[in-house]
Amino acid sequence: MKSLIADIDNIEPAEIYGRVKTVQGLLVEIVGPTQELRVGGRVVIETQAGGRLMCEIVGFENDRALCLPFGPLEGVRLGCKAIFLSHDGAVQPSNEWLGRVIDANGDPIDGKGRVPLGNIAYPLRAGPPPAHERARVGPPIDLGVRVLNTFTTCCDGQRMGIFAGSGVGKSVLMSMLARNTDVDVAVIGLIGERGREVQEFIEDNLGEAGLHQSVIVVATSDEPALMRRQAAYMTLTLAEYFRDQGKRVLCMMDSLTRFAMAQREIGLATGEPPTAKGYPPTVFSELPRLLERAGPGLKNSGSVTGLFTVLVEGDDHNEPIADAVRGILDGHIVMERAIAERGRYPAINVLRSISRTMPGCVPVDMQPVLSVAREYMSVFADMEELIRLGAYRAGSDPKVDRAISIQPALEAFMSQGREERTSIAEGYQMLAGVIAGLEGNEADDLVE
Repeated sequence: MKSLIADIDNIEPAEIYGRVKTVQGLLVEIVGPTQELRVGGRVVIETQAGGRLMCEIVGFENDRALCLPFGPLEGVRLGCKAIFLSHDGAVQPSNEWLGRVIDANGDPIDGKGRVPLGNIAYPLRAGPPPAHERARVGPPIDLGVRVLNTFTTCCDGQRMGIFAGSGVGKSVLMSMLARNTDVDVAVIGLIGERGREVQEFIEDNLGEAGLHQSVIVVATSDEPALMRRQAAYMTLTLAEYFRDQGKRVLCMMDSLTRFAMAQREIGLATGEPPTAKGYPPTVFSELPRLLERAGPGLKNSGSVTGLFTVLVEGDDHNEPIADAVRGILDGHIVMERAIAERGRYPAINVLRSISRTMPGCVPVDMQPVLSVAREYMSVFADMEELIRLGAYRAGSDPKVDRAISIQPALEAFMSQGREERTSIAEGYQMLAGVIAGLEGNEADDLVE
């Protein structure tokens, strides 16, 4: 009955339409009763060949509605009928979407047949829960990757960014997190992904076990900007659906940079002025609106733990998108090409990574161990160039000598295979053993 009511609500009470006036690049201008329209509304253009092209209204100019298409413009001519829809885009997810691969419109692309629709329609561009009604972040969440569990501990409902250049191992790290994180559901958005890598990620990196508890939303790099942007909205919408079921949800998106690039295309097409690196102002207003949807839900609902990758251009971690995202999220994980080049994966720079919730969730007895480990890594990083050049003489500084002796063990601890999984408690125990081995103590003295 709820599904029938939702279908009835989507019936258009009257057909309001206009006509295509001009087509400039990807921008379609439509004339008609524009007083009935609104930004974000949907328009269906009937093409010359009898097809139907969905568009979104992105602005107005001189009594014309400015629209961008969700597909190719082939077949659109002057005078084509443009039917205005009353809804702004919604989806009706259900629990049977688990294990499926869909596109930005919610249509299946995995060849397994249609996806059953749920009873409730969720708007694609919903707002975040009210700040005063949201629950606080929960206890530490087990990510299964020991370098993250120990040095950048993440809590249930936290939002973290994974900052890396191309080819540094983001996709492999994401697959490890999707398979190993202790959650009920994973929603993975592949935004602007290379088409050939989608199947590789699903079959090789994610695997059957990871796919079983996941929903994957795909928008490849060749799709229109609206589709790439909507795939990000679809990812958060599905995460919100499972959150409302009381489940702990892991929401991963690769990548926020491509979402920002899609919004840049949309903004520039509508005449927005470019600012830093050509990004218009709407990019920096859409990012917090998207990211704030992740996090703890209302006090009696589940949570959405967000892990969002940022593709830093030219390995510049201070470029505009990375800088903006870093200020919105609750922490950042930095992956570096130099670490990957020397063969340590995941290539995470612990000293440049931080979790803002970590100080309140680390066991008291482990805090000295973590402090000592970070201190040794910092000392080694400061002297690394001199050590590799052979300019440092052993015995000059006892602290540097200890850092040099412990570095191989720390590197081994931070390295982890794709199929390997380490819990939070196991990670703490292993790290305590590394530190105890250097200082002549037993690991059991440091960790109960």
